[in-house]
Amino acid sequence: MTPGGLIATAGAALATIPPAEAVAVLLAFGYLLLAVRQNAWCWVCAILSSAIFLVLFAQGGLVMQAVLQVFYIVMGVYGWWSWRHGGDAHATLAVTHWSAQRHALGVGVLLALTMANGWLVARSQGGLVPYVDAFVAWVSMLATWMVARKVLENWLYWIVVDSVAAALYWSQGFQATAVLFVIYVLIAVRGYFAWRADLRRGAAPLAERARA
Repeated sequence: MTPGGLIATAGAALATIPPAEAVAVLLAFGYLLLAVRQNAWCWVCAILSSAIFLVLFAQGGLVMQAVLQVFYIVMGVYGWWSWRHGGDAHATLAVTHWSAQRHALGVGVLLALTMANGWLVARSQGGLVPYVDAFVAWVSMLATWMVARKVLENWLYWIVVDSVAAALYWSQGFQATAVLFVIYVLIAVRGYFAWRADLRRGAAPLAERARA
């Protein structure tokens, strides 16, 4: 499909989406924009959006995506607290990053959980969708935890998982949500560079104090 055809198809899909999905999409989009700016109100948008998506995905038969929304709601509450009081001495949380070893461990665990979860669901449903569904769910859980703790590399995880999720949602009839996740990928790139700049600004005073 040409870029023009893709835009036309996406536009037609957005014009016919159900009101509930439209509200959930707008709230989810607001969450991401506020998260890039490290605004704690992003978690309120996340909770409301996830509550709507919970119902939609359950009705659409995406079991792991429905379960994922429950996790998002819980993490929304935790994320609100963490960003406001989760830093040293209950101060505002600062951006940090993980070591390569910690990422390697995380990726290994994610792949194992994806294969096990996908196999269990595929026994009754069959096909590749259960594995993709499980992959999106488990990676999203880890990435959401990383956002709540302001770990820089969360954006890299989101770039991968949002790309996969966009294809999954489109194939299951959630066109508006699929378009949203394509936009998520672009915003995640912006989020990574914005948070990296903030991390470097925070590290500069520490380096100056170390030299003093």
